[in-house]
Amino acid sequence: MYYIVSTIWFLFSLLPFRVLYLFSDILYFPLYYCIRYRRKIVRKNLLNSFPEKDLKTIIKIEKQFYSFLCDCIVETMKFFSLSEKSIRKRMTFEGAEEVMKEMGNDKSCIINMGHYCTWEWLPSIPLHLNSRFFFGQVYQPLRSKLFDKLFLKIRSRFRSQNIPRKNILRNIVRLKQENRQFVIGFISDQTPQGNSDHRWIDFLNQDTCVFLGAEHIARKTQAVVFYLDVTKIKRGYYSCKFVHLTSNPQQLPEYLLTDMYFQHLEKNIQQNPPYWLWSHNRWKRPRTIIGK
Repeated sequence: MYYIVSTIWFLFSLLPFRVLYLFSDILYFPLYYCIRYRRKIVRKNLLNSFPEKDLKTIIKIEKQFYSFLCDCIVETMKFFSLSEKSIRKRMTFEGAEEVMKEMGNDKSCIINMGHYCTWEWLPSIPLHLNSRFFFGQVYQPLRSKLFDKLFLKIRSRFRSQNIPRKNILRNIVRLKQENRQFVIGFISDQTPQGNSDHRWIDFLNQDTCVFLGAEHIARKTQAVVFYLDVTKIKRGYYSCKFVHLTSNPQQLPEYLLTDMYFQHLEKNIQQNPPYWLWSHNRWKRPRTIIGK
């Protein structure tokens, strides 16, 4: 079944962008109006995040989000066969020189990112930094073994390795023992599990439980930390900027690094709300369930 689905996906990815976006436009109607995929969750998240906006504006953002979500689906499929030349043209990075400079003293790097604009194209980062580094992204394995295997294959196309969240510390210890510098991306805007290291902050006008893993690892490894600010230019074109957060995370007050990440992400979302993953049930667990 894997080889059948993989072959179909690959052949679909060979279609030109203009054809893929036609599929995206067609998919929008049944996804939004018929299937109504997670519309209650999306509406609730938007209403709670933007209490100052009227319902008409909320519905407009909601529809824009579903259009963007359909684009995300076809762009993810396109990444299966997207050439290095094409991804370099469509996904530009500003500030890579600063990352290289900060890593010049045998330091490693943590990059904080969000489910914003595009995240399945972010494993192309190794194309813009020194090839001698170890590149990886932390991920949560999917329940479907078939699609988990497919996404692992896609996300590793440009030398970036996939690290299951539960194995991140083990892998970093190994890299430190081998004296290898690493660049590891953390997408930390999902909901922590009850037993995860977490804290509560105010994010998008809501009491929000957030991960602390990226901050803890940055402190333990004395890694430099950047936030990746992603902007959508137009369909299929994105601009990414490495924003330097700190070169010495261990010198910052506890939790400040996590707060800085969510402040940057919140600013991005407020500037262009449709491009965040609103369909994720981000606030499903109240403080009484997850704990203080």
